[in-house]
Amino acid sequence: MGEKSVFFIGSKNGGKTTIILRCLDRDEPAKPTLALEYTYGRRAKGHNTPKDIAHFWELGGGTSLLDLISIPITSDTLRTFSIVLVLDLSKPNDLWPTMESLLQATKDHVDKVIVKLGKTNSKAMSEMRQKMWSNMQKDHPDRELIDPFPIPLVIIGSKYDIFQDFDSEKRKVICKTLRFVAHYYGASLMFTSKSEALLLKIRGVINQLAFGIDKSKSICVDQNKPLFITAGLDSLCQIGSPPVPENDIGKLHAHSPMELWKKVYEKLFPPKSINTLKAVKDPARDPQYAESEVDEMRIQKDQMQSIREVICIRSWSSIRKVLPRLGNKLSLILESNSTTVHLFLLF
Repeated sequence: MGEKSVFFIGSKNGGKTTIILRCLDRDEPAKPTLALEYTYGRRAKGHNTPKDIAHFWELGGGTSLLDLISIPITSDTLRTFSIVLVLDLSKPNDLWPTMESLLQATKDHVDKVIVKLGKTNSKAMSEMRQKMWSNMQKDHPDRELIDPFPIPLVIIGSKYDIFQDFDSEKRKVICKTLRFVAHYYGASLMFTSKSEALLLKIRGVINQLAFGIDKSKSICVDQNKPLFITAGLDSLCQIGSPPVPENDIGKLHAHSPMELWKKVYEKLFPPKSINTLKAVKDPARDPQYAESEVDEMRIQKDQMQSIREVICIRSWSSIRKVLPRLGNKLSLILESNSTTVHLFLLF
């Protein structure tokens, strides 16, 4: 019996849950993901054989809950872990910052886990380093120009049904940019929508990650059709240079190819301000999870907490400053053998 884990991250309301449910043949409506959610699936490779288990993790909130990435990815699970990044193609201005934040946070954590793993199991770490290059043929012309993601990565562009109506030039920039990013990280890239045919192709890719079935060798790089490019089958020569006028290319100063593509992309699709991109940090205060009775109880609890507020004061000089403002709405407790005084507010 084998066990693998697949971690879905990506755009908020980008369709991650829908893809997971489709892969597990669950006919149920998708609900908003709160923080980090887990489910699993089983699959038998043959008759009278133990079923393989696939663990599915999903990070909600877009880029607002990056700290939770460290929970499912550990030194015990890392060697059988894969990442699926789902990006909402209908919101191109959010695409790059979402992709950049999630991939960087995930890569930083995975690198730390690999280093930790190497201290106790150097052989396992070496095998992982070799596995990073497994999708790239040894004679591939771009082998020295890319930087494979430390664990298997699949990038899915969702809501293709909306994206296909975009202006052709915008579609060209988005397609070429995502092809470059996927190729640079040694990842597979594909677009999907609510179309049953596209969902079946995505299901096949996820099943390959989850249960180890044969990988698809099909490829589609036509920007007028849903992209489908398996890791290792694209090339920088086929992708071409960043789509920017020749007289503007010299004006863009970049320290790396990735930075150059970012500048070109954000010139056409400038990211929203940090304030508008910032999601609600506390899910309990997120309007989409509002429940009047629960919210009223939360308000009462917060009020009670403020009533019980404790102010610790370390010197008598500070006490003299506070006393006039508080009047007699307090009680003083002096700890024995201590200069600390606790003032309990009695509003």
